[in-house]
Amino acid sequence: MTVINVYVQPKAGRTEFGGLYGDAIKIRVKAPPVDGAANRELTKYLAAQLGVPKSAVAIVSGHTSRRKRVSIEGVDQRELIEKLGGLS
Repeated sequence: MTVINVYVQPKAGRTEFGGLYGDAIKIRVKAPPVDGAANRELTKYLAAQLGVPKSAVAIVSGHTSRRKRVSIEGVDQRELIEKLGGLS
């Protein structure tokens, strides 16, 4: 299991990796921050990018904040960096 810091930018033009944001990975999500839509979009996007089931991605903290801690089962940190394009 890997736990990462994520900074979410809701209501973006499309869902995509947005580079590094301080100590976090910035993810732009198309969904608005209403009724958990942005959180669902975030977990769906990360699961697809990392090749794991949606159930393997869970928001550990920050459910109502832009800054979140997300745990991902089945991916180590090296794989995470490779699959997200080197985090550049």
